[in-house]
Amino acid sequence: MDLAAIRNDYRRGTLRRGDLHADPVLQFQRWMEEAIAGGVVEPTAMSLATVAHDGSPYLRTVLLKGLDRRQGFLFFTNLGSRKAVQIEEHAMVSLLFPWLALERQVMVVGRATLLSRADVEAYFISRPRESRLAAWASHQSSELADRAALEAGFAKAIARFGADGPVPVPPFWGGYGVVPSRIEFWQGGSHRMHDRFEYRRGEDEAWTIHRLSP
Repeated sequence: MDLAAIRNDYRRGTLRRGDLHADPVLQFQRWMEEAIAGGVVEPTAMSLATVAHDGSPYLRTVLLKGLDRRQGFLFFTNLGSRKAVQIEEHAMVSLLFPWLALERQVMVVGRATLLSRADVEAYFISRPRESRLAAWASHQSSELADRAALEAGFAKAIARFGADGPVPVPPFWGGYGVVPSRIEFWQGGSHRMHDRFEYRRGEDEAWTIHRLSP
């Protein structure tokens, strides 16, 4: 298998300074809408990078569940999970949206902060009932003996809350908002002449835009 020979020449489009909105949040929303309209698989999927206490980097995929100008990019998780423990130790994280079907990606760097219980509850009740039960069944990132142990936890949650009873938010479940300090928009270009623009937030909260070499 010759992996080095696998390559594509990106030809879907270009990105110019005049194409960009002055506000990176509005620019992101524009690209998200185009990703959804373009049929990108799981357009809200984003890679979340964190750092462990020993400096080891970790990366996993989570789903964007909201974009708030004050709280940033929102996602939810078990507060006992590996990612949550690492965020508690190092709040600076990075997000990546790999919209490869459009030859685009967006990278976000910012600080993750816990969402309020009211925000968590508002999202939790919007989830399918099975997903709410699964939140009770899984102690995320803990070791399991086998698949049967996971399924037993789900059955226990069903027995606890009944077939159609209310499923409250687990005390160990919450969410984060990643308030961006930098957001980079990347558009693939022909002959590897890609277009990259990075928004940087200043101390006065104003954004500046910088073109980066590909």
